[in-house]
Amino acid sequence: MDRIESVKNQKVKQWRKLHTKKEREATGTYIIEGLHLVEEALKTKEIIKDLIVSEDVTLPTHWNVDQLNITLITKEIMKAISDTETPQGVAAICEFQLQHSAEAWKRILLVDSVQDPGNLGTIIRTADAAGIDGIILGEGTVDHYNSKCIRSSQGSIFHLPIVKGNLLEWLEIYNEKQIPTYGTSLQNGVSYREASPSEQFCLIIGNEGSGVNNKLLNSTSKNLYIPIYGEAESLNVAIATGILLYHLKG
Repeated sequence: MDRIESVKNQKVKQWRKLHTKKEREATGTYIIEGLHLVEEALKTKEIIKDLIVSEDVTLPTHWNVDQLNITLITKEIMKAISDTETPQGVAAICEFQLQHSAEAWKRILLVDSVQDPGNLGTIIRTADAAGIDGIILGEGTVDHYNSKCIRSSQGSIFHLPIVKGNLLEWLEIYNEKQIPTYGTSLQNGVSYREASPSEQFCLIIGNEGSGVNNKLLNSTSKNLYIPIYGEAESLNVAIATGILLYHLKG
């Protein structure tokens, strides 16, 4: 077990940099914090590179941390590397999950330019709950290793494959496989109830303000919308995703 007592330690400086996308991509690692997230990561603990524990914290007895590299730090350091106001005293440095092949997926969610990390995290959590095979993130979508996104996912980021890719190319692949592909749009769309639940489907959800790119919408089997019965202008993208995924899965 290592011990660090200075916020000026080089390792601490590097951990702090992981709150930037540039550093995450350069190192292939990201930081998580909090008891729940670390516990979820431990279920696939091969992704954990370092377990970081504040000196005033006792780890839960049911955690299996054998073979893990543990670093004990001061409360001051934990506060320095945390981006939450009240750190829980436990963090971990994790390695990017291996890229998965999306070719064999049958229930797929494509995410086009969703920019709010809280929204993306909730979408990931919802897709996990709905039993989706995997998620493909298109260009312009916020980094899913963003700490706010990870917290909003409540650990679901560890449960299902998430890859980055060209959404138009993947849409063409799923169309060739005769998997029903659905965009989300008010224009030239039909009520989501007109789409039959199926064991196979590909759903595309889009940017909070501008929606799904028109090139994608022009390449789908059908485009869907959710009726608004009250005075609200629209639904939050994560809420809409949940309604559509659960309907399509049946």
